[in-house]
Amino acid sequence: MSLLPTQPDSSGAFGDFGGRYVPETIIAALDQLEQEWNASRSDDQFQLELAALLKDYVGRSTPITFCPNLTSDIGGAAIWLKREDLAHTGAHKINNTIAQALLAIRMGKKRIIAETGAGQHGVATATACARFGLECEVYMGAEDVRRQALNVFRMKLMGAKVHVVEDGSRTLKDATNAAMRDWMGSVEHTHYIIGSVVGPHPFPAMVRDFQSVIGRETISQSLETIGKLPDCVVACVGGGSNAAGIFHPFLEHPEVELIGIEAGGRGEGEGDHAATMSHGAPGVLHGSRSYVLQDSDGQTSTVHSCSAGLDYPGVGPEHAAWHVSGQVTYRSVTDEAALKAFCQLSEREGIMPALETSHALAAAVELAAGRSSDEVLMVNLSGRGDKDVTEAQRLLEDHDMLPGS
Repeated sequence: MSLLPTQPDSSGAFGDFGGRYVPETIIAALDQLEQEWNASRSDDQFQLELAALLKDYVGRSTPITFCPNLTSDIGGAAIWLKREDLAHTGAHKINNTIAQALLAIRMGKKRIIAETGAGQHGVATATACARFGLECEVYMGAEDVRRQALNVFRMKLMGAKVHVVEDGSRTLKDATNAAMRDWMGSVEHTHYIIGSVVGPHPFPAMVRDFQSVIGRETISQSLETIGKLPDCVVACVGGGSNAAGIFHPFLEHPEVELIGIEAGGRGEGEGDHAATMSHGAPGVLHGSRSYVLQDSDGQTSTVHSCSAGLDYPGVGPEHAAWHVSGQVTYRSVTDEAALKAFCQLSEREGIMPALETSHALAAAVELAAGRSSDEVLMVNLSGRGDKDVTEAQRLLEDHDMLPGS
């Protein structure tokens, strides 16, 4: 295993991945964003304001929670949860949107755009914009609008305009394409709050840094509450922001195993999954070089997942670098296993996970079963499942897995 630098190089590359592959029209905006982000890192006033918002508005720090019933059922390693579902808006996304909104204000940009899949980033962006009085427009694929109707209403309730994208597969990739097109034509007065560790530099490193509060808290809370660091940390990976946020601080502790879980979907055929690390190859998507799912002609593949937030044909470039270096292990979980975990945590612990998080939980249950009882397995519970109830009910009926039936 080779260790990578914790920050990208001057071109925004993490080894062979990252960088900027974008039209000239947005280079100046990326330069401005990088300059403001770098300045904010050593600006005490910015850091104090962000810390106060994360504490008093977002509700940080989020706790870690032991799962006694699940652990007893499995009979292996102790399963703990990092409770990002308890952050304001119900997921980790708010950590990033609050910080980027502050940067937008510093840059004098009063119009915000965003893309969203599961809707949690869209809700978090609308929330930040409502808090700071910023104009907000969110792009969302029509298929995700269908399966995440609750979050669509939440965005509108907070004053955001939701653009329904009918192009392509009508999911996250297509919403991102539409947001990128908007930004190219409005860059002088608009900031694009990208929701994951994807896109052109500085977004992957910047979003990861804003989300790293998850990992820093987990380290200190584990030492204080459990008396040691977890033996293994598990997180779901779509674009990869929640995973990058919890993994990155743990890179200083190589004794802790880090495992990212992608969407295995219906199977291994093209268009049946979103397991980029398992089935993808290096390529360029949405402004950076990373692993991408591609067809035989080199075009971006269609993908599938029961979870809208993992339904993406690429992954953040730092994840690709961690994959190649061996610092993080990546595997996939099927729709059916994720749905089972969704029900299992709800029934046994009274905690309803998002379908995205359910992938990580399914893998954690399997991993814990093969480990000793003195080991600790920490799952990043990246979001709560309220948004998924209607879609989960439909899927569970389709799989003949509906509780009580």
